Amino acid sequence: MLSQAAPGDPVETRLQGGMQGQNAGMNEKQAGEEAYIAMSKKLGLDLPPFYFSITSQAMPKDLYNIYRKKERENLERLIDEYGNWSEIHPYYLSIKEFEKTLFKVERNDFTYENLKILKEGINNLLVSYEDVDVSHELSAMKEAINTVNTVQIDSVNSKQVNFFYGAPLAAFNTVESNYNAVKEKATPSKTKIPALKWIGTNNQYHVWLFGNAPWFKKSEDVSLKKGFIRGDFGESFLDGRPVSSIIKDALPITLGLNLIAVLISYTFSIFLGVYQSKRKDSTSDRIISIINFILYSLPSFWVATIFIVYFTTSEYGMDWFPTYGLFSNNLPEDAGFWETTKDLGAHIILPLICMVYGSFAYVSRQMRGSMLSVLRQDYIRTAVAKGLPDKTVTWKHAFRNSLIPIITMFAGFFPMMISGSVVLEVIFSIPGMGRVGFDAVMARNYPVLFTVLIFSAVLTMVGVLVADILYSVADPRISFTKKK
Repeated sequence: MLSQAAPGDPVETRLQGGMQGQNAGMNEKQAGEEAYIAMSKKLGLDLPPFYFSITSQAMPKDLYNIYRKKERENLERLIDEYGNWSEIHPYYLSIKEFEKTLFKVERNDFTYENLKILKEGINNLLVSYEDVDVSHELSAMKEAINTVNTVQIDSVNSKQVNFFYGAPLAAFNTVESNYNAVKEKATPSKTKIPALKWIGTNNQYHVWLFGNAPWFKKSEDVSLKKGFIRGDFGESFLDGRPVSSIIKDALPITLGLNLIAVLISYTFSIFLGVYQSKRKDSTSDRIISIINFILYSLPSFWVATIFIVYFTTSEYGMDWFPTYGLFSNNLPEDAGFWETTKDLGAHIILPLICMVYGSFAYVSRQMRGSMLSVLRQDYIRTAVAKGLPDKTVTWKHAFRNSLIPIITMFAGFFPMMISGSVVLEVIFSIPGMGRVGFDAVMARNYPVLFTVLIFSAVLTMVGVLVADILYSVADPRISFTKKK
């Protein structure tokens, strides 16, 4: 659904530029068309997009049968302009037929240039809908097809020959007459009348979501899809690899790194916030606040670049850490646990620092403010007046009640596990979800991109659920059970 609205042609992306150029031979051109149609069917693009469509009376129900995306979009513009699909469809078919006849014309010194003009004209007609553009192309093609060449028979005699006479000329005349019919029999009023057309369940969205494979029986037909909700996320446009396999490899890396980063940042920030709240406006409080704000203002991509330049290269004499990836290339396959852990730790320490330092100021300031608010409450003053130890007042009576804002922020860290790792995973070449999402965007690899986005949405919901549970743990007055 979204891939159709997004720029680019998913079929051409999947075929990795395997389509044939305009100068290809008939067999190559036909093979390219067959490959395009076969891939369209494999991707499920031979079905209507959704259960129903809200269009106009002029728009046909089966326009999705035009496989090439650019040609289909151009036909939609023609329909919006003239509103007579009954004339536009023959015009489109006549262009395709004219293209076939040209491949039967022998290419030689006399026909080469004009054949090139005619094939370029056909390609332009298939993506042109403005009358001035179409008329210009038809005029240029007419001049090329009526060209008469002088062919030398021998040293004395010569004759005038039109190599495009016969089937090509008739096919071109059909194109020209069909286009004139499109303009003369236009019914633009149909484009103003809305129409609701029911398609049924045999559509792209239904197959993408629920699949077309049996639900409770194992099918040996590999072409059948199980659907997104059954874990079939489709195939990568780049290499045909199942998206579920790509996510399976990348997700543990991103989750592992971010969980470690969140654990470190929350642990230090919470203690730091409590410490500052107990020493409000003291010299140490102000120094820590200044340092935290300086760290918060440093962009992580800049710090990461600085780290790579200074601490991973020998240029400045501080080649202490590896530059890219999670493991060294020279790490033996039979390396032991501690050797593997040591190598992994050396690779992830710099990314972890970049992930952690920025949250010190944010979380600790929230914790400081929340603790200060709680410490002003009457029950805290009462606890102090009773002579309770300072640690008891702080950690037993004040700390728990000051966690509500921290829990709210914690919910937001779940989707940030993916979105917040994009830049750092790209800089450090870490094969996690952020890197996978970035590569998918750059390559317009929509099945992978959509799956990453959906995982991000799922993590958002998980974060909200975890926050709701932690609310009730931190404050027993918060209950999600039905009141009696």
